Amino acid sequence: MCGRYASSRRPEDLAGIFGVEKWEPEETPGPDYNVAPTKEVLAVLDRALKDVSDPRPVRQLRKLKWGLVPSWSKTPEGGARMINARAETVHEKPAYRRAFSTRRCILPADGYYEWVTGKEERDLEVEGRKKRPRKQPYFVTPADGSVFAMAGLYEFWRDRTLPEDHPQAWWATCSVLTTEAETGPLAVAPADGPHALADIHPRMPLMLTPDRWDAWLDPARTDVGELRGLLAPPPPGLMRAYPVTTAVGNVRNNGPELLEELAAPEEGTLF
Repeated sequence: MCGRYASSRRPEDLAGIFGVEKWEPEETPGPDYNVAPTKEVLAVLDRALKDVSDPRPVRQLRKLKWGLVPSWSKTPEGGARMINARAETVHEKPAYRRAFSTRRCILPADGYYEWVTGKEERDLEVEGRKKRPRKQPYFVTPADGSVFAMAGLYEFWRDRTLPEDHPQAWWATCSVLTTEAETGPLAVAPADGPHALADIHPRMPLMLTPDRWDAWLDPARTDVGELRGLLAPPPPGLMRAYPVTTAVGNVRNNGPELLEELAAPEEGTLF
């Protein structure tokens, strides 16, 4: 799954990386080292601009709220629970299938946080059963320092209790797609810790390699079979993982120190 991530790159840098044509500096969130559900996040998407005659999709850097609210939802309360969508079933789930068809985005990140649990606890989580509290947090990031481009979906929801011109009448929300975690060795692994992403958690955010960015963002691509072909996991061995401070567990903590690698886990490793 993906329940926390870090996104510290400047909007102008992301614009260069993804070929963004339009973004509003005053509307883009600043660096966030502890992105949590319901926060506003940066997303890259292709969409036609309002009030212009040219109907072509324009690559934009937009602010979205993390936690997807389907357009047909009566209230936005469920958004906090819809932070992740499983890549294997996203095309058939009522909450996601319309967005999967035409409203796809990329959520740029430095990487994501995940908490190591023992094997028995992980097995319970796979089965959807309750487990004990998580232990040592790890940060997972591309070993070469490149951007972690998470596949995402976005939606618009209209608050019918407010007038059309109210600034909060429309919600723009998003969800991160997840896939099975890699079982192969990490590119860089801790000496005393997990050696594969699957050792940390059974799920991981679906990272899109640059060769898939344009196809994923293209709203003209609506064929479900073709789109599902873009959901294949990235090549193995691209990631590194290292222990970080347990302070990341408190969303009020937010700074570059959260990404600092620890010499050893704070609470001891379970491996």
